[in-house]
Amino acid sequence: MSRASFRRTLLPIIFASLVSSIFAQTLDQLEQIQIAPPMRQVPPPPRDASATELEKQGDNLRAGKQYIDAIDYYEAALAKAPKSSSISNKLGISELMLQRFKEAGKHFEKAVKDDPKFAEAYNNLGVIQYERKKYGPAIKQYKKALVLQPNSASFYSNLGAAYFARKDFEHATEAYAKAVQLDPEIFEHTSHTGIAAQMASPEDRAHYDYVVAKLYAKVGDRDRSLEFLRKSMEEGYKDVKNVYTDPEFAELRKDARFEQLMKSKPVVISE
Repeated sequence: MSRASFRRTLLPIIFASLVSSIFAQTLDQLEQIQIAPPMRQVPPPPRDASATELEKQGDNLRAGKQYIDAIDYYEAALAKAPKSSSISNKLGISELMLQRFKEAGKHFEKAVKDDPKFAEAYNNLGVIQYERKKYGPAIKQYKKALVLQPNSASFYSNLGAAYFARKDFEHATEAYAKAVQLDPEIFEHTSHTGIAAQMASPEDRAHYDYVVAKLYAKVGDRDRSLEFLRKSMEEGYKDVKNVYTDPEFAELRKDARFEQLMKSKPVVISE
């Protein structure tokens, strides 16, 4: 056998041996890997801490989206201050963020029982009903909250969302208009509860954005009106031609950017 032939015969054998050895070592290493038991990142609530201290730590944990740990601290705080509607409400919010709707509802109910004038807890009970698609009961709770706190843009926005979900667009527009009047940036805020408006279909979402564009146009906020008008067009709002006749858009139609937007005909974005 020639030297070249010998090399051609030997090299594959050596390569195969090396691969086998590496694979065996890797497999041995894999077999030795041990997953450590889960470690609690946050120490349990200290027994000697006051209700105020426990509540404050719960607030910090909730702000950091550590909802399970926040619940532990709020529960410990509530055990020391069982009549605190504030702690019950915060506990409910943490549970709501984890979609524990039943538990959250019980704590919101406790909050209003301990303090019948706690507007935020009524609003949050409305959120529970809204998430369950029980829009009538949600509207009732939002209205209770507004009786106690009539200048809350968030409550009006939630009320508008519930009406919109019922396709009661007239009342939805009225509620949204009040929300914008109280806080022009209301639709740009991130919900602290993480609850998004429920839209039954892309058509509803497009309609929603058109309504918001109309509200901003009415109060003279052209920038935001154009932004939401573009969104409604991208979402395929079928009645966008009404922008030429709806009186709320009268001033916006004088803006050169409006003409440019309508000529550009934004491409409908589908999901």
